[in-house]
Amino acid sequence: MSRLHASGRHRSPRVVVVGNGMAGSRLVEEIRARDPRRALPITVFGAEVHAAYNRVLLSEVLAGRHTVDEIRLAGPAWAADLDVDLRLGSRVVQVDRQRRQVRADDGTAIAYDRLVLATGSRVVVPDLTGLRRADGSLLPGAFLFRTVDDCREIVAAASAARRAVVLGGGLLGLEAARGLAGRGVDTVLVHRSGHLMERQLDAPAGRMLAATLARLGVQVRLDARAVGVAADGDGSAGALLLDDGTRVPADLLVIATGVRPDVGLARSAGLRVDAGVVVDDTLRSVTDPRVFAVGECASHDGRVYGLVAPAWEQAAVVAAHVTGADPAARYRGSRQVTRLKAADIRVAAMGETRGDDDDPATEVLQFSDRSRGTYKKLVLRDDRLVGAILVGDLSTVGTVTQLFERGAGVPADRVPLLFPPRRGRDGEPASAGPTDATVCRCNGVSKGRIQDCVLRGARTVDAVARATRATTGCGGCRELVGGIVEALAPDPVPPAGPVCTADPVCTADPVCTADPVCTADPVPTRSASS
Repeated sequence: MSRLHASGRHRSPRVVVVGNGMAGSRLVEEIRARDPRRALPITVFGAEVHAAYNRVLLSEVLAGRHTVDEIRLAGPAWAADLDVDLRLGSRVVQVDRQRRQVRADDGTAIAYDRLVLATGSRVVVPDLTGLRRADGSLLPGAFLFRTVDDCREIVAAASAARRAVVLGGGLLGLEAARGLAGRGVDTVLVHRSGHLMERQLDAPAGRMLAATLARLGVQVRLDARAVGVAADGDGSAGALLLDDGTRVPADLLVIATGVRPDVGLARSAGLRVDAGVVVDDTLRSVTDPRVFAVGECASHDGRVYGLVAPAWEQAAVVAAHVTGADPAARYRGSRQVTRLKAADIRVAAMGETRGDDDDPATEVLQFSDRSRGTYKKLVLRDDRLVGAILVGDLSTVGTVTQLFERGAGVPADRVPLLFPPRRGRDGEPASAGPTDATVCRCNGVSKGRIQDCVLRGARTVDAVARATRATTGCGGCRELVGGIVEALAPDPVPPAGPVCTADPVCTADPVCTADPVCTADPVPTRSASS
């Protein structure tokens, strides 16, 4: 991997990462975990002025359950600790593949030997009459919901708003609507399809979700096609206009109509692009082996993954190749499990969710209880779980997810897949599944590793998170981790010594006596068995 200078000295190849989001920042950490001597020069460009943060948890900030500081992925010393040339507020506008150089909007140019595109996605803004002003900016009172700054602006506007409209009934729209309603704002969710989350849920599940939202103060309007925005006398948003002539009053409008991969830079550089940057199993561009892509902008085997777990799995593979640590590393695709994160709303969906009861090879198990807001559907084929929907009651989500991801055979007795015999905290099983069962999918953390962490002194979910990274991705496993902690350590007392963050099998006694300044690598490499 090293190149020879004219002086005869070898130098390490420079890695340039375009994007400082969840995929880009994790990639840097994965590289440094395999490059402890900091031999590889790394430059990272971040279009936002903010350090890396957990974009998945922005809905938690909007709802007031987290602050911006609490969802940060990188502290003030992150770049210095990892010896990274971090350029925040600097957008790359050109990739010159012949010169192997990137150019930013401030005119600076940086040469690369290996380039990684982690540009993520951009918001899809619908073509609504009156949404934009003459200069192209959004009408006052209308907001996108994608960045920290977007979130802060919405929170500020919500403090004075009486009526809010959220356009879009996907994951982000649902989370935004619930967050605004939780702040006491009269909220209407407008969705053009016949049921919510139509990409992940079937119609009965979508109806159950709409009923749950209604009980929580969110009015849902389905089969509603927005065509324009009407302004108030002061020039700000006053109503969303529908194609049937209906006016939906709004002094706060949130656009959450989806995202698509941000591939403009890749396309202008002449890289092959379909939905995303087309990559092979090493995550290299099929056009240029010096260029990699990870996260929402990458298209692998015809699929673009919009969840954090696949992005972090991809980051580990790219790091293995960039550093030369494991040239045999390959990405084989991911099984996606979607979790909705909103107060008092529980939804998980995976795989094939529209099983055909008339197909003799398919077995569909369903349960519905409208009074409790519960809907469950499991789709089986050849005695294996190929899809599932769980709404309201997620007590079996751990077991169901494991069966789905592993492709393992389901038990002859199907009832425990719908109704577990034992329940832990908040209705989730505290100890379901074997010790090698994956609890935190985003970070690949097993139940056994969490148990070991608790037995070594961690007494809270946050302590487990610091030691293992569990719960720091989408946050969907936090309750399950809490159940495991509660089962093993019912008294939340502080540990006798510092909770070691070294991964994962420590030779120290369960109560660590090491000096607080530990020599363990600050970004531990996850074990293959985790």
